[in-house]
Amino acid sequence: MSDHTYKLVEIVGSSPDGCDSAIRNAITKAGETIKHIDWFEVVETRGHIADGKVAHFQVTLKIGFRVS
Repeated sequence: MSDHTYKLVEIVGSSPDGCDSAIRNAITKAGETIKHIDWFEVVETRGHIADGKVAHFQVTLKIGFRVS
C-alpha cells in the first residue's frame, strides 16, 4: 500500500428522499470540483419538518481526498 496524504473538508447534503440520497447528492456535487475523493464519514444527521412531516434530510459529511 502506498503512503498518501489527505485533506478533509466538511459538506452538507440534503434530499427529500432520505439520508442515503442526501449522502450521494453531497458526494456527487463535491466531485464536480474536488478530485481524488477516497472516503467519507457521516458526522451528523438532521432534518427539516414541515406540517408535522419530514420534509428534508440533511447529512453532514467529512470527505477525504488525496493531495499531491
